[in-house]
Amino acid sequence: MEDGTRTTRLQEDAENRFVRLRAELGVTSFGLNQIVLHPGQRGRIHAHERQEEVYLVLDGTLSLVVEGEESTHGRGELIRVAPCVRRQLLNRGPSTLHLLAIGGSGEHEGRDGKAWTAWDATESARPQETPMPDDLPASELRSA
Repeated sequence: MEDGTRTTRLQEDAENRFVRLRAELGVTSFGLNQIVLHPGQRGRIHAHERQEEVYLVLDGTLSLVVEGEESTHGRGELIRVAPCVRRQLLNRGPSTLHLLAIGGSGEHEGRDGKAWTAWDATESARPQETPMPDDLPASELRSA
């Protein structure tokens, strides 16, 4: 696992249907891809041996075929598909479909976070035991 941070951007009109965000960010513990399907495009029928996937529809309408049964999902919807289940992503709509595909295998390790009440604090606690900070004052908000 790499130290520090890395950034990337979603591609508005990607040349390839799959943009390997995981590689661009240096993520090693789960898969992360942007999928861009233009009207009429579809992905391969596929399944994963161990990996479950979650699809997040960012824009457009996803037609998802799972074991031959089709369902439709719009912007903001999340869909989880279990390992070994065959699926295919289709864009039957009139506009470009943008998705995030997040995949992983193995058990989730649970909450391992630490939280602090201030940047100069030395004692931490579990995030759920640390109160949320006050909202920013109006003077610290950006105008646009």
